[in-house]
Amino acid sequence: MIEVSTSLLSLKNGEESITILGLEKAKTDYIHIDVMDGKFVEKNTYQRMLGYSSYVKRITNLPLDVHLMVENIEEAIEDFVPYDPNIITFHFEACKDKEEVMKYIYKIKENHCRVGLSVKPETNIEDIYEFLPYVHICLVMTVEPGKGGQTFLSDMVEKVSKLKQYIDKNKIEIDIEVDGGINLKTADNVKEAGANVLVSGTAILMAKDYKEIIDEYRNNQ
Repeated sequence: MIEVSTSLLSLKNGEESITILGLEKAKTDYIHIDVMDGKFVEKNTYQRMLGYSSYVKRITNLPLDVHLMVENIEEAIEDFVPYDPNIITFHFEACKDKEEVMKYIYKIKENHCRVGLSVKPETNIEDIYEFLPYVHICLVMTVEPGKGGQTFLSDMVEKVSKLKQYIDKNKIEIDIEVDGGINLKTADNVKEAGANVLVSGTAILMAKDYKEIIDEYRNNQ
């Protein structure tokens, strides 16, 4: 089953309430929270995303899908846990060694959240195979993380396919999430490759009818 995680990165100021309630009505599966620190990636959205997380939890029951694009993972986990996220995803590249990766996996689980591990486009997917049995989601970035509205990197489809083949062969229960440049033109390719959670922001928020595009993402399965 395909799930849709709607990013608020391109949400316009003053339209928070109408947009979030509209997404709830359209039955998005998650609200995707893009947390950037201005260090791990160039852009800084940290305080804005804390505000969005608080606002979402106050006005809806939509689950939060928190994506940490930060250097200080431990601090960020502690900052976002109070908003009761369903998923907290951190970047493999932000960890100095395998022990640190496992440390954050356990820390997130201890806070009763599902764990996601993300990889940038240049990272070989094989580098994280050993961690897959311990996490719930693998997030494959299909653009360079750090800003919204980028063009989808088509060679990431092969990475998703390779990941899907590996988890099927090894009978690992895990979701494959993709994030970056996802729209109606690119969604079919990543779904065919094996992705089952699609992060989409600009394409949904710019649509006249959120439900129409969210339903379309789920079609053809």
